[in-house]
Amino acid sequence: MPQLRLALNQIDSTVGDLSGNAEAIVHWTRHSAEQGAHLVAFPEMMLTGYPVEDLALRSSFVEASRRTLRTLAARLDAEGLGELPVVVGYLDRSETAQPRYGQPAGAPQNAAAVLHRGQVAMTFAKHHLPNYGVFDEFRYFVPGDSMPVVRVHGVDVALAICEDLWQDGGRVPAARAAGAGLLLSINASPYERDKDDTRLELVRKRAQEAGCTTAYLAMIGGQDELVFDGDSIVVDRDGEVIARAPQFAEGCVVLDLDLPAAATGADAASGVVNDGLRIDRLVLSEDPLPAYEPELAGGYAERLDDDEELYSALVVGLRAYAAKNGFRSVLIGLSGGIDSALVAAIACDALGAQNVYGISMPSKYSSDHSKGDAAELARRTGLNFRTVPIEPMFDAYMESLGLAGLAEENLQSRLRGTMLMAVSNQEGQIVLAPGNKSELAVGYSTLYGDSVGAYGPIKDVYKTSVFRLAKWRNRAAEERGQTPPIPEASITKPPSAELRPDQVDTDSLPDYDVLDRILELYVDQDRGLADIVAAGFDEALVARTLRMVDTAEYKRRQYPPGTKISPKGFGKDRRLPITNRWRESV
Repeated sequence: MPQLRLALNQIDSTVGDLSGNAEAIVHWTRHSAEQGAHLVAFPEMMLTGYPVEDLALRSSFVEASRRTLRTLAARLDAEGLGELPVVVGYLDRSETAQPRYGQPAGAPQNAAAVLHRGQVAMTFAKHHLPNYGVFDEFRYFVPGDSMPVVRVHGVDVALAICEDLWQDGGRVPAARAAGAGLLLSINASPYERDKDDTRLELVRKRAQEAGCTTAYLAMIGGQDELVFDGDSIVVDRDGEVIARAPQFAEGCVVLDLDLPAAATGADAASGVVNDGLRIDRLVLSEDPLPAYEPELAGGYAERLDDDEELYSALVVGLRAYAAKNGFRSVLIGLSGGIDSALVAAIACDALGAQNVYGISMPSKYSSDHSKGDAAELARRTGLNFRTVPIEPMFDAYMESLGLAGLAEENLQSRLRGTMLMAVSNQEGQIVLAPGNKSELAVGYSTLYGDSVGAYGPIKDVYKTSVFRLAKWRNRAAEERGQTPPIPEASITKPPSAELRPDQVDTDSLPDYDVLDRILELYVDQDRGLADIVAAGFDEALVARTLRMVDTAEYKRRQYPPGTKISPKGFGKDRRLPITNRWRESV
């Protein structure tokens, strides 16, 4: 049985950085060659970054991607890597698609290429185009119509791109019809809570359907609100796991595979149509390698538990956003509460405490314990800390305007927001907004106040999960012999905005454990009022909660981007009109 050493490069890329991404491809191809690889793969749209969004509609960017791909092939050959086949994702355009209404301009394609001996030896485009959640690929791309099969050292390798595995039909059954010994899928599949289990079962199922060993190569890193968690998987034809890469870690998985020999004669013909796809074959090396003793098994990385996985996603998301946008430091308003404390802990883990700046901005309503908790957080983490009271500014506004009630409360928040943005402009840090998903859902935030910032690390985290993650982070620190970063009082005291005497969140909101369960049904699952009431919740409470969610849409539109960790975050996942008179009823 032929042998093949496969290198799966689970690495990050940056949208638009064609030269930087090409440099990474060369670096990791060289690393793969040093490990003795016979076939090297990189993630979906590695050369351009993913997702490119409307850049796909810009012909200059498409042509730059194509040109960079050809230059990359020549460079790999010039550096002595030309004999090693490299599969890499990039942005292409269809040469045959006819312009028509409703088709993206220029017929761009989410494509991949096989680079060999200085040439672009084969290209193909994604067949299934996702059009749900954060994906708009029907807007951007035209589908591919081929089933690419490349022969490497006597093994036929079928190639696919991400959604080609997630949807039934298409390239998976075509891989079986083509007699492939290996199905290799390159992916940029964004992280979602619990998606790793779904992904594993998917790959197992597709391997059995394709009747061959299946390798699922995933991207790592972050792009705007999306996080990519890696977790690349290789399973045999029966669905048994051969190798699994770490979550949230960049690296190269190299493993030796024993694979069926390629068919010969009529069975190996090109041009056979299967499931709407034309089978295209490319022979790079016909003869199997001389038998060798397998040395590399790829390994099986231990899975992170649920809280560590979620926390890691938040750290990676913030780190990627800051680094890729050229920001080295961040600024946080520290209230002593749980939200800003968790954001500060995430920021310290993502960027280092020396690059995190915190400001306590107490008013006359700020409790001594909250001011003390903010200072204690700074002491525990080592972040840069200062205190600037807002009371003089508040008194000046009140003397001029004579505000009362909610306007008086929100003025305090807006003064803090103004101060944070002023310091950001002066010193160069970006402001992190501390709002959580529960608050964003019901509009329990002050526009141009606590909602200011460049990024919201916990924007997609419900309040109950905020508490859980804070407890996990402290527990993890204790297990490592470190100082827990978050003061216990920030976790145990009742949540409060402290904008009026003795204020607590439950003055305005239901208990968070009840609120979050209602929100999960309404926001994440699109369930209506009647369904939520039928699930056991009080009708009046549900109606009030849903009304708060519906009327806060204009606030959410103005909130900064933040790490997406749920199946339906506020943003591209959930698009509702601001002007909307529809209200749920039983």
